[in-house]
Amino acid sequence: MKIQKLIVPALSLSLLLPTTGAFAATPTTATPTVSTKAADLRAGLDYLLSEHFALAVVAMTKAYEGAPDAKQAYDALDQNALDMQPAIEAIYGKAGAAEFERIFRAHNKYTDNLVKATKMDNKAAIKKAEAQVQSFVDEFSKFLATATGGKLPQKAAAQALRLHEDQVQDVFEKYVAGDYTGAYTEYREGFATMFTVSKALSGAIVAQNPAKFNNGSVDTPAADLRSALNQLAAEHFALSVLQMQKQYSGEDKDSAALIKAEASNTAAFKKAITSIYGAEGGNQFEKIWVTNHIKAQSDYVTALKKGDKTSLQAVKDRITDFTTEFSTFLGTATANNLPAAAAKKALVAHEDQVQMVIDNYAAKKYEAAYKADREGFKTMFGIGEALGGAIVKQYPDKFKMAAAKPMPAKPATPAKDASMMTVWMKLNSKQLKVGDKMTTMDTMPMVKNGTTYIPLRYLAEGIGAKVAWDKSAGQVTVMAGKDTMKFWVGKNTVDVNGKTQKIEAVSMVDSNGRTMVPLRSITELLGWDVKWNKSTGEITLTKSM
Repeated sequence: MKIQKLIVPALSLSLLLPTTGAFAATPTTATPTVSTKAADLRAGLDYLLSEHFALAVVAMTKAYEGAPDAKQAYDALDQNALDMQPAIEAIYGKAGAAEFERIFRAHNKYTDNLVKATKMDNKAAIKKAEAQVQSFVDEFSKFLATATGGKLPQKAAAQALRLHEDQVQDVFEKYVAGDYTGAYTEYREGFATMFTVSKALSGAIVAQNPAKFNNGSVDTPAADLRSALNQLAAEHFALSVLQMQKQYSGEDKDSAALIKAEASNTAAFKKAITSIYGAEGGNQFEKIWVTNHIKAQSDYVTALKKGDKTSLQAVKDRITDFTTEFSTFLGTATANNLPAAAAKKALVAHEDQVQMVIDNYAAKKYEAAYKADREGFKTMFGIGEALGGAIVKQYPDKFKMAAAKPMPAKPATPAKDASMMTVWMKLNSKQLKVGDKMTTMDTMPMVKNGTTYIPLRYLAEGIGAKVAWDKSAGQVTVMAGKDTMKFWVGKNTVDVNGKTQKIEAVSMVDSNGRTMVPLRSITELLGWDVKWNKSTGEITLTKSM
């Protein structure tokens, strides 16, 4: 398909935007925009917090390896903490910024201590470092709650910080174990978490200081679009430069795992484009994005490592072709709301920054490499504002906030005994959310032979049930209220209150020693509704209690 013939179908923005009430037809507010003071604050925190996560992982893994650029990686992480100060000072003054720096900057050192202790296999030092990290969670959550006047409650802040620390440590532990695919799968989850944290924190700040932000909101369809595009673009940059470094250093298994992670990022980007411009637009995006962009970056490293100037120039020419073709695609797709010339200027800057990182890395100019890395990462946060702004301008009606409905004369009488329990899990993730409480499991939901399995103990204990394990008989007993369920590892039968029933697949024990049960059979026997998102791997269970 030629770019000039790109057809823009009716929008389906479910991937990028919230589905609850965001697109009410009437009445609506003024013309939507991605560029408000509230949205700018959210985007600024998106940038600083996600960069912190990316640099934390790099600094920890480089330190563990004893890599020659380990010091420069840590220095970049430390500078990221210092760069947060101006934003904090602008809202909470010098004293607030100083306290923020003291707490936040120190926790980078705690994770560095954890790396050193792990490398020495010093269990006492590991335990001490983990205690330091927990002290950071406690102290910083208290700081955030106090600073925001309770708009961000300490409990919620502590849960988010603990989740972040767990994800960083999970990446590191998998990396140390040589499970690079698992490490970068967890990396992508942890990276995404930072955007959730920034939305919550920016929302609390705006709620606390409405006048400073023109009574705006961080939670608008346009702001969500901007943040989602920034997340995809920034993750792409972070994964790309790290993959190129690993490839140049000859770390083949690590590099291969990063290529898989990049492919997942590309798939997510394609879904985003498809949700706006249809399958034809998504397919066209993927073809342009991969051929002379993703693949070209790997070919660039190969030529650079060989010192083959002819091949290197050929790759550069391909990349130039990409900037021309992709900028034309964007200009056409957005009906010139993002002009091709402006798009090309941004794309050329991006490619130059990627090349600057790897060129300096290859020349062992590590300080310059990380400077270019940070500049390039920051550049990606113009993508959401530019591309998101063009999309919102192109389809303003799709991004209008619904106007507030008038209050009823009398409040509705709440339903009696109407409480709903919700449990959330995700394939290949250790995170478990019961109600509004997030915890970390020591195993993960999985798919085997077409059946989705979940760890029984965490589900049962999360909803208040009791679990007993008879190792000799291979029998698990679950007691939930008046109900008692018994089932056996390796068998496809279950006993519910004395009555034997068949289930869809046999129960089993995973590599972590946890009993795994077939999701749908067990949850439905317990009376739970199951929702399964195949594209994201998310499992949501609900039940009226």
